[in-house]
Parts: sequence; structure tokens; C-alpha cells
Amino acid sequence: MSRSPADILAAAVSAAVLVAAPGANAQDGAAERPTIRDLDRAPGILSSGPLNAITDVAGVKVGQVTLRSGDSVRTGVTAIVPHGGSLFRDKVPAGLSVANGFGKLAGATQIMELGEIETPIVLTNTLSVARGIDGVLDWTLKQPGHEDIRSVNAVVGETNDGGLNDIRARVVTAADVVRAIETATPGPVEQGAVGAGTGTIAFGFKGGIGTSSRKLPDSLGGFTVGVLVQSNYGGVLSIDGAPVGVRLGRYYLREEVENERADGSIMIVVATDAPLSDRNLERLANRAFAGLARTGAAFSNGSGDYAIAFSTAEGVRRTPERRAGQAMVADWPNDRMSPLFVAVAEATEEAILNSLLKAQTTTSVIDGKTVTVEALDIEAVKAVLAETASR
Repeated sequence: MSRSPADILAAAVSAAVLVAAPGANAQDGAAERPTIRDLDRAPGILSSGPLNAITDVAGVKVGQVTLRSGDSVRTGVTAIVPHGGSLFRDKVPAGLSVANGFGKLAGATQIMELGEIETPIVLTNTLSVARGIDGVLDWTLKQPGHEDIRSVNAVVGETNDGGLNDIRARVVTAADVVRAIETATPGPVEQGAVGAGTGTIAFGFKGGIGTSSRKLPDSLGGFTVGVLVQSNYGGVLSIDGAPVGVRLGRYYLREEVENERADGSIMIVVATDAPLSDRNLERLANRAFAGLARTGAAFSNGSGDYAIAFSTAEGVRRTPERRAGQAMVADWPNDRMSPLFVAVAEATEEAILNSLLKAQTTTSVIDGKTVTVEALDIEAVKAVLAETASR
């Protein structure tokens, strides 16, 4: 006899009550966990790129170092490299948007002032930002042709993974950061509890690294927008419009749990090949928060919500020649920005959902106490989605 979606949901929720399988700390099973598209849902109306990743934007590379050892080390580094040349010489225009500034984003003021990025973008944990800067400096200063550099604006973002990681141990090293940059590749991006997302938590479930992309049709410019997120925040989880957090009984301001919190942070990195000015890249970054809102984010007092957007287009790259004097620079017009706004909202939403769906249940020992944060129960999610679709 077949069961109704409500029956499946009830059984799945019952089985998911804060129980972790022994040794469920590795990301080895992530390949078996689905993305949102594997569940036959795709937020929005636009098509994705072939990889459905930030690396669908030509030239963009991602590298990750995952640090997972002992009872309490659950952290890492994720590096986004905008192009394969000299980033310091051929800077990329960039824009920054901050929805809530409870965070530590190194290099933010120079992005705001000059509208450009000259290093890889590195993500890690809160107390490792300084190590992130050291690694970016080490890598940048040793590049050929950089022998005369006396100032570098390292861009390093963070979220606080102290709920699952012994963050005070500060195990991330500059060498880990250099390794993440040097091993960055343009292909598929691993998602879930990896890199800077190894110890993160979102909506009370295991969070992590997620990515997605959108490709505009040729009639709208044919450009690609790719997004990568480090999810570590709270609220009332919604998946493609379905009230998953409410149905699973885990959400902010739930009456049964007075101390339910929505604090945390998210880093959103947006890449595009559209020839945008830093002003329009800032506008693009602003719209990434539309995708964040669709997932049910609380944008709480204790959350750091950051979006960085950059363009890889050759026509806007800040080469030494263009910086030496007056130059002709490509500029996509304001009146044709709206499709890009839709693309970044959709890709951000999907990247966040993928960060949750691909993550693995993780156990750690923090302050002498064993802590387990479950991954989203896939069968329970399927049941909620089916229940919503049947209405």
C-alpha cells in the first residue's frame, strides 16, 4: 500500500531526531546526497550553466582545503580565483554589498573605495582571517613580476564555525591558504561540508559550501552569473517555496524552544562575464540578498551577511595600461541589468540549498561536550516538496 506524502514526512521526521550515525564526520558520502536539481526542483526560470557552478564563468577557479581531524577540528579554506593571470596587475572590477555587518571581511574598504579586487577571494573561519591574509600575501608576493609590490589588498571573508570546530585552536595556516589557491581548478566544485564550510551550520542543520549558475539567453546578452556561498546562518528554512523548516519543527522563534537562535553569517561570492562597472557590480551584489531571503534567512542582529561581485570580462579588466591614463572601457547599460538581477537571485538561492543538501551530518567535541549537527533528512525534504506540489 502506498503512503501519502504526509505519512512519509511523519516517518522521516521521527527518524531524524538528533541522532548521528557513528563516524558520520566525513564528507565521503556527499556524492550520494542530492542537489536541489536531483530532487527535480530548480529555483527560478533561467537555465544553469553546464556545471551549475561559479566556475561556469570562464576563467574562474575554485580551490578548497578541508581540515578535519581528531574530535574537534572541523574547518578549512575555500579560495575563488577570478582569472588565471596576474590578479594584482590585471585587477577585476568589483562591488560589495552588506546586509548586516556583524562580520570580519578583510579588504572591504578598498573594494568600496576603488571598486576592484587584486587577489583571490579567500573564505575561512572567523579567527583565521589573519591567517587568510598571510596566505594571500605569501602567494601574491611570490608570483613572477611582483617583486616590486609594497601593498596588497587581501580579500578574506569568514563565518564562525565554532559550533562544530575548536575555533580557538586556530589550526588554519597560511600554507593551507596557499594550497587552496594553488590547487584551484576551473571544473566542478565540491559542495557541502568541505573547505570553509566544513564546520558551518545553517537553519540548525549542517551547512557548508554551495554553488550554482545562470546563463542568460543570447537575446539578453548571453552572459553567465555564477555564485558560491559559505552558509552559516539561521531563520525559517524554505526550499523552493516549501516550508521545510516549519514542517521539520526546526526554525527561528519556534515557541517550543525559547532560545532558538538565528545568528551566524553568510558569504556570497558572485562572478559574471558581463562587462559591468563596479557600480553595477555593487547593484548585482545587492540583488544576491533576494536569493538569500527566499531561503528564509532572518538577517539577524548577530549575522554577517556579505556579497561580493566581480566581472571577468576583458573589456572592463583594470590592466596596467588602462590604469596609466584615460582609457575606453566597456559598460553594460543600466537599462539591461534586470535579467542579471534575476540571475543572481536565482543562483544564490540554489547555491544555498545545495550547501545544505550536499552536507553530511557532523559530530564534534566542543568545550568537553559532544555536539552533533544533522544534515537535512532527504526523505523528509522530499515529502515536504511532494506535499507542497500536490496542493
